[in-house]
Amino acid sequence: MRTHRPLAAAVAGLAIIGVAGLAGCSGSDANSDGPVQLEYWAWASNSQDVVDQWNKENPDIQVKYTDAGGGTDSSAKLLTANRAGNAPDVALVEYTTLPAMIVADVPADITEYVSDVEDAFTEGTWAQTTFGGVVYGIPQDVGPMANVYRADRFAELGVTPPKTWAEFRTAAEAIKAADPATVIATLPPAEFGFWAGVSTQAGAQWWSSEGDEWTVGIADEPSLEVADFFQALVEDGLVSTDPLLTPEYNAALNNGTMLSWPSAVWAPSVIENVAADTSGGWEMAPLPQWTEGDAAVPYQGGSALVVTTSSDHPEEAAKFAKWLNASEEGNDLMINTQSLYPAAIAGQEMTESNDPPALMPQQTDFYSVAAEISADTIPVTWGPNVNLARTVFADELQKAIDNGTPWRDAFIATQKAVIDDMVKSGFTVTND
Repeated sequence: MRTHRPLAAAVAGLAIIGVAGLAGCSGSDANSDGPVQLEYWAWASNSQDVVDQWNKENPDIQVKYTDAGGGTDSSAKLLTANRAGNAPDVALVEYTTLPAMIVADVPADITEYVSDVEDAFTEGTWAQTTFGGVVYGIPQDVGPMANVYRADRFAELGVTPPKTWAEFRTAAEAIKAADPATVIATLPPAEFGFWAGVSTQAGAQWWSSEGDEWTVGIADEPSLEVADFFQALVEDGLVSTDPLLTPEYNAALNNGTMLSWPSAVWAPSVIENVAADTSGGWEMAPLPQWTEGDAAVPYQGGSALVVTTSSDHPEEAAKFAKWLNASEEGNDLMINTQSLYPAAIAGQEMTESNDPPALMPQQTDFYSVAAEISADTIPVTWGPNVNLARTVFADELQKAIDNGTPWRDAFIATQKAVIDDMVKSGFTVTND
């Protein structure tokens, strides 16, 4: 009923164009008389130090690092560079934007170079970079969803930290009764990763594909039930929807009137940056569960290294990516030099001997808890138009909050916009 253009087929077709259009162009220095020169774009802190270590140990493959900035800006730069034929050999890409990159023919098929390290990652993690059996990247860091909360304030108010979302509501009610100026959390419309994550945790699949066909589930029943649950919390004054990391939000963190952040294991470093004086009051726990005993959660955040189709040296580029993300030395640098939570199983095990984050120095089992959460993650397929979904969802949910209309309408509107965009782009979408 619609034009067929599955992700893999789109990639195959675009790859032909890419090869023809980019012949002779690359971010690599193809000088055959000297060492292979690779260009590398990323944004994690202290990436230059990591590259310096690689260059010291690998005189035949030298890497030049460029800080690409991160986020959507980095993705836009990479797309532009790829179209111009001068993309770097290796680039860091967020999981949420990888499908769009594949459609745009940015990452190369590196299956033959990296299949030997598949077992270094959990199935859910490896699935973030594999589409239709083709590997387009090596996972670098992950953000298993978790709940970071003010353990000291919960104890002071006599409230038990929640293990389920039902208990989350009960705790929110108890907090409001004990201290009306305090809320358990804020859940802003712009936090697309959170909304996708808790919907996935509830059983939704916002994007899925089988063969040539895609299904969009942003408005499936689990997602709509999630919308109803949190709308009721907000309407009862138990949860805020104000944005994160504003001066007002940061002040609430510091004065103890914002008690938790349902997010991911990377949250402590973010809070520590804006509320360092509260260190020692926080702890991390698994995300509240929709069904008691079902601990599986998806990731919120994380990124992978891809080898681009512009590279003249894909094998050498893949070797560098494997060293950084799958080797013991690379994971040690990632943990101790870059303060990342590694995607590799061995890297996560290595963190267990590290000190906990500065925000919770008293929680000595922090990394053991993180590893337990990460071991039970839900594989997620992101669609080719996540950025559009993110924008529409934030606008529609904010509109519903402002107008007092059903939140589920925002999920339905987002699904329609996503499907319309995919069909317009040539994808086959089969929603009943």
